[in-house]
Amino acid sequence: MSDIKTVLITGTNSGFGFLTTRTLLKNGYTVVATMRDIEGRNKNAASELQKYAGKSPGTVHIIELDVTSDLSVEQGIQKALDLAGHLDVVINNAGFGVGGFAETFTVEQWQYVFEVNVFGVLRVSRAVLPAMRKAGSGLILQVSSVMGRIVLPYAAPYSATKWALEAMSESLRYELASTGVDVAIVEPGGFLTGFGERMMIPEDEARVASYGPLADMPQKMWGGLMEQLAGENAPDPQEVADAILELIETPAGLRPLRTVVDPLTGGEAGKTINQTSEMVQSELFEQFGITPTHKERVSA
Repeated sequence: MSDIKTVLITGTNSGFGFLTTRTLLKNGYTVVATMRDIEGRNKNAASELQKYAGKSPGTVHIIELDVTSDLSVEQGIQKALDLAGHLDVVINNAGFGVGGFAETFTVEQWQYVFEVNVFGVLRVSRAVLPAMRKAGSGLILQVSSVMGRIVLPYAAPYSATKWALEAMSESLRYELASTGVDVAIVEPGGFLTGFGERMMIPEDEARVASYGPLADMPQKMWGGLMEQLAGENAPDPQEVADAILELIETPAGLRPLRTVVDPLTGGEAGKTINQTSEMVQSELFEQFGITPTHKERVSA
């Protein structure tokens, strides 16, 4: 294990956040596991992580944090610092999916998806960056999606947020390169993590009905995908947690900007886009005389 030992993760009540917390505890890390409603609907998840930590070499601190609230993020990060002393790694994992025709989601629904998947990441990143820059080290790791690089129908609000997250994170990567703080992006493909059960569905039912015989197309597509992900040879979401661990333990400055984890399709679409983007960015930097401190590496 590297000398990085203290990790804060958002959205640890389920999915990749829950698995990553367990993986890090198993490997001796101190993990600040954050989630909403610890004493309510997520009480069992918090209890399970506490029990797992009791049998692991690592240490867990579970704290309440709602990424949609400035005050909750500020208080949560301060509590994390009080408990752990410092934060070497912050994993922005909290987020949720969306399924339906783009126009059938209300403006308020679109705004809420951005509130969680984009502005939530921004809040947490802003809260931890001053201390990381002062220390001259740290890693911000963003859990994005292959749908932040490619587009499937019936998920426009989700894809839009992940594309925004990709742009924000890549900009941060370049801006922070000379400060000693790394930014890296993990792009999972399809995994059975409860993503489908937690999907936001359209509130504008009249708009949905106006599609007539096409109205059930989103359900058919996403339902078929969920069945595939529940099949006998379905990809194991533990692969994402393992990729995150590998990135954490990679020396600073050597971490790739993007890491695709997509055993369902092989991830070639995302990898090809990432490699092309790297080439275009390099040419653009050369034209403008911009020299990022660390050489960019995109996962093959």
